[in-house]
Amino acid sequence: MPAFLQANEERHPVHLLDLSAGGAKLDCPAALPTGTTAILDCGTLRRSAVVRWQAGAVLGLCFDSELDAREISALIARSIALDTRMKTRG
Repeated sequence: MPAFLQANEERHPVHLLDLSAGGAKLDCPAALPTGTTAILDCGTLRRSAVVRWQAGAVLGLCFDSELDAREISALIARSIALDTRMKTRG
């Protein structure tokens, strides 16, 4: 799912690869050092986080506060809707 990551006063387009209540794995073109504070913006959700690791273009975030079940469900529904929309556009 496409999203944005705001860090170091810059806004980076990212792709959300994996999500848990405590964090996220992103495809991120920017090199961000471990410990960098950031805000993940998925459109329906904005969550502050810290960069925990980066290997190439893949980055791991730890959220400052865990997502609840409602927030996770909303992101899953949005991801499914985006995927369906992209497939119908063919």
